Amino acid sequence: MTTDTKAGSGRDIVVYVCILVLAAIQFVIAYQNMDAGTMFTWMLIVACIEAALGLLFFMHLSENRGLLWFVVIFAVSALLAMQYGWTDSFRIAHGAPWAK
Repeated sequence: MTTDTKAGSGRDIVVYVCILVLAAIQFVIAYQNMDAGTMFTWMLIVACIEAALGLLFFMHLSENRGLLWFVVIFAVSALLAMQYGWTDSFRIAHGAPWAK
């Protein structure tokens, strides 16, 4: 093993342990006595941090800035495209108001 491989493996283990700790924090949050909105907010924050760690280190996005920007732009575009169809879901559920 070269020194780069050893350093990379150590960093991966640290990131993996951090993700495990964040998963444990989500478990603790799930059993707290709080309203659904607050719990959803805290769970979403922790999940976003876990996802960012996984993307940055296990998909090597921290090493390749061009790939990082591609993933960010693609993810934002996909989320915005999904939001476009939500307005039509009310028409599907309740029918078109002008059709009656």
